[in-house]
Amino acid sequence: MKFYQRLKEKKWFAIISNVYVLTVTGFVIWMLFLDTNSWLTHKELNEEIEKLEQQKRHLKEEILKDKATLNRLRDPKELEKYARERYYMKKEGEEIYIIEYEDSLNTNQ
Repeated sequence: MKFYQRLKEKKWFAIISNVYVLTVTGFVIWMLFLDTNSWLTHKELNEEIEKLEQQKRHLKEEILKDKATLNRLRDPKELEKYARERYYMKKEGEEIYIIEYEDSLNTNQ
């Protein structure tokens, strides 16, 4: 009993055991960690939003590159060049020789 009496006389114990302090502390803990709209949930969602925005920026850059390629391929000469380089297409009667350099070969086996 003496221990509890001495503890009650301490100023910090009186502040901590105050009903309002306990209520506010419980509310803060609830809102930060336990609620469905908690700080942890918001943190995870913000990280996901940042990742999606990064992906959006990357895809917009890819779209711009593709648009530039499409505009370039409107020219018949560029279209022919692209088809020959990319898909190894040829005109009738032509022969294609593919030359690979040693540094471009995958020799790690």
